[in-house]
Amino acid sequence: MSTTDAPKKPRETDDVPVPATLRKSLKNRHIQLIALGGAIGTGLFYGSSESIALAGPSILLAYLVGGLAIFAIVRALSEMSVEDPKAGAFSYYATRYWSKRAGFISGWNYWFNYILVSMVELSVVGSFVNYWLPAIPTWVSAAVFLVIICAANLLGVSKFGEFEFWFAIIKIVAVIAMIIGGLAVIIFALPTASGVRASFANWFTVGNGFFPNGLMGQNSDGSWTGLLMALVVVMFSFGGTELIGITAGETEDPKTTIPRATNDIIWRILVFYIGALGVIMAVVPWNTIDGKSSPFVQIFDSVGIHAAAGILNFVCLTAVMSVYNSGLYANSRMLYSLAKQGNAPAYLGKLNSRGVPVAGVLTSAAITAIAVVVVFVWPEFAFNYLMSIATIAGIINWTMIMLTEMKFRKVVAAGGAPEDSELAGLSGQEALDAIHFKLPFAKVTPWVVLAFLALVVVLMCFSTSYRIAVIAGVIWLAILFAAYQLTQAKK
Repeated sequence: MSTTDAPKKPRETDDVPVPATLRKSLKNRHIQLIALGGAIGTGLFYGSSESIALAGPSILLAYLVGGLAIFAIVRALSEMSVEDPKAGAFSYYATRYWSKRAGFISGWNYWFNYILVSMVELSVVGSFVNYWLPAIPTWVSAAVFLVIICAANLLGVSKFGEFEFWFAIIKIVAVIAMIIGGLAVIIFALPTASGVRASFANWFTVGNGFFPNGLMGQNSDGSWTGLLMALVVVMFSFGGTELIGITAGETEDPKTTIPRATNDIIWRILVFYIGALGVIMAVVPWNTIDGKSSPFVQIFDSVGIHAAAGILNFVCLTAVMSVYNSGLYANSRMLYSLAKQGNAPAYLGKLNSRGVPVAGVLTSAAITAIAVVVVFVWPEFAFNYLMSIATIAGIINWTMIMLTEMKFRKVVAAGGAPEDSELAGLSGQEALDAIHFKLPFAKVTPWVVLAFLALVVVLMCFSTSYRIAVIAGVIWLAILFAAYQLTQAKK
């Protein structure tokens, strides 16, 4: 029989029935935009006002320092993802290279974190819809978008990738348009509403200069401010960048795509955070950014483009949909991974013919729907307590990634690399040298990042709004430890 007559193996797509398995359908452009979109959300469009108020122009340094820490965290995760690409990255790696308990805590912590984030995103989607259609109840908007995103995730991973690709494109275009518009105002010396000439010199001449509040200081009302306090706000705006690791198990060519997407994180942060906010503070005096409207709206309003509010409302609506889309994807894969480890009910580990963990998608969507109801019924309780847990859960996740990376290297050096990896059969320094995508300065970097994350937790204790998150974090970890021991006792 000729090769042309030989039966062909079905392609791994979402449309061809093949045995139930996760499909490697995410292409390079999907991964690049998923990684980029994860770093751009409502935290940049609206939350940046809070960080600017705390540190003034020196907030650019906070984003640079925080960005370097996030880059190191994602590099550590990517080091493992390239050698051993699996769904539910954090939980799988913690189980494989650390312990089953670590995998349980890592996986359920991340799942619950994204449930809470999704809850908040869905609860505010109505406010964006009401900008154009005020008569529609906010709960209706939340329900409609929940169903739409859930349906998109059930269609297959390539459909999820397409949704995220276009959501990210919208956000990227919005930020680039703002940067170009702001540079035009500066270069052509266009008049602004504040009467202050647009210039990068405004970083140093407006409101007590580049460090208006110093490294750290106390206001008359007892609240703390300064560059260090701004780090707390900045770090949580980077939440979502670690999604790169989750996608590794469904990526066409993880050895090429994951490193490229990871290394691009630095320029994304430079352009979309430092570049954007730097231009904003050159055009709009930083001490007039009060949080009543987005800095992105203010920069266009300052030169008479008043349609910016409507445009940004649309961008934020797509950003909210993007966050929930990513959250539902990540949560379904995390439940799938936990089930495969024996850390979650077995039904969550089943796939349909399209390679989608349907039970994980539907379970996560149902829990999110219940959480959204809690928000509408008890909004103060939800935002003050549940979101404080989500806040500290991010720190726990990043901490476990760095600890797991150190465990991973010990296992690899001992000759325990995955059997299908190029490291198989190697041990000692030879195995470590053969790692395809190494974490830079791997003997030191994890400890530096862990010390930085510890500093962020300490700084959170100085803020009344974040202090409760630290307390909630201790309680939350105790609950996870107890839950693990309970499940093991039942087995």
